[in-house]
Amino acid sequence: MPNWCVGALRVRGKQKDLQNFVLNGLEPCDPFKDEHAKLELDEVGEVVSDGDGIAVCCGLNQAFYGEKVIFESGVEGMVLNLEEDKVGVVLFDGIDQVHAGMSVKRTHEVMDICVGDELLGRVINPLGQPLDGKGEINTGKRNPVEKIAPGVMTRKSVDRTLETGILAIDSVVPIGKGQRELIIGDRKTGKTQIAIDTILNQKGKNVNCIYVAIGQKQSTIANIVRILQEQGAMEYTTIVLASASDLAPLQYLAPYAGVSIGEEWMAQGKDVLIVYDDLSKHAAAYRTLSLLLKRPPGREAYPGDVFYLHSRLLERAAQLNDDLGNGSITALPIIETQAGDISAYIPTNVISITDGQLFLTTELFNSGQRPAIDPGLSVSRVGGAAQKQIIKKLSGGIKLSLAQYRELEAFTKFGSELDENTAKVIAHGKRLMECLRQNANSPYSGAEEASLLFAFTKNYLKDVSVEKIDKFKSDLFNQLNNFEADLANKMNTEAKLTDDVQDGLKRLVETVLEQNDYE
Repeated sequence: MPNWCVGALRVRGKQKDLQNFVLNGLEPCDPFKDEHAKLELDEVGEVVSDGDGIAVCCGLNQAFYGEKVIFESGVEGMVLNLEEDKVGVVLFDGIDQVHAGMSVKRTHEVMDICVGDELLGRVINPLGQPLDGKGEINTGKRNPVEKIAPGVMTRKSVDRTLETGILAIDSVVPIGKGQRELIIGDRKTGKTQIAIDTILNQKGKNVNCIYVAIGQKQSTIANIVRILQEQGAMEYTTIVLASASDLAPLQYLAPYAGVSIGEEWMAQGKDVLIVYDDLSKHAAAYRTLSLLLKRPPGREAYPGDVFYLHSRLLERAAQLNDDLGNGSITALPIIETQAGDISAYIPTNVISITDGQLFLTTELFNSGQRPAIDPGLSVSRVGGAAQKQIIKKLSGGIKLSLAQYRELEAFTKFGSELDENTAKVIAHGKRLMECLRQNANSPYSGAEEASLLFAFTKNYLKDVSVEKIDKFKSDLFNQLNNFEADLANKMNTEAKLTDDVQDGLKRLVETVLEQNDYE
């Protein structure tokens, strides 16, 4: 047999055996004359060593990065390391079914995942396999998990707002469709809750949501699924789960699988919201794989391409231009910090890729301020251009008021007497903090946010005690939704602060203050 003939040459159709042809001179079928015959050249290698979900294989000299391979036992893997005479293959399952000496065959295909509307309301793993017990998923279409991000000429500027329903975000650090806004903070500061509230607020807004859970406890995900189901949000949400008990390759693959699902909807002209919870664990999973593949470690033992790991992922979030359907993917990556250190390796990498960040602090969280967003360290670099006009006009001085309050609040801890102006600023800041305080799983509508901002910025709350702010908000929203429905609808649809809207808001707030006692 010639030296160039690698692997097994199979003649399909008449099932002639190649070995008999070579040794005995039997005439094989002619694939060009026989329409049922097919000539196929397979490259087959051998497993040299295995362990910890990694299989080192030889004989796959033509394999490419990210290619799917199949082992003799039927287990699938993905090529993740290329060397001169061997390749490193990561296994997603069946690690006990792969051992040294076993044959492995190329598929000439990249890793892919099923995409389509059939995934809405489902919980799947990064391979597209269902985890919710609702049966198989047959979408009829699959997309590669790795894909080049949209180019400059296929994009347009962010100019449409993505309403989170969280007043502290929509007023101070607004998010636009197609933006990448980082949620960063220490453990147990409410990062995931912000993402969940944002998903809940997309109900009825024609936004498909994807929640990618990386390295999370299954009990945590079960609780998230329960909340989404109770609020009717699972109808437009897909959950991609690679739990803490799953292998590192699955955790590595999860965010790419999630964004591939979203890209199918974006190509159809739809808006998509995707949450990566969280990329710290994703980077740790990639570090594990890289060390097992014997790649040279760099800073904090991460491989040298850890920046590219997240840049090629987050760049796939975009706002497409009108020629391509005006679809969008808005990304909310989550990063967990240690002791508030945002200058660590992974946080700084992701901050440099994203369009802003929401920084949550333990101090604010422990003081009862929810969401615990620090307005001084939080920023949205492009969201201001997409912010609704009514919210933009009413929230102009909020960030300054918060900064003044946080600065002067420190002086109150010394117990010294305050002058009148300082006392007013602090009292004003306390009322603002109460206005921004918000319960979990309770997003506000655009009209509710506008009415509360109007009451605060027009100084209607100066005589309302801080302890009664919550009651005022409840009464205000009740009056708005039950007795001023036309006004609410106008603010939600037009989102402009016209003279008529201002008059309606003035009437609304004054009615609430007259009918109730808030002193």
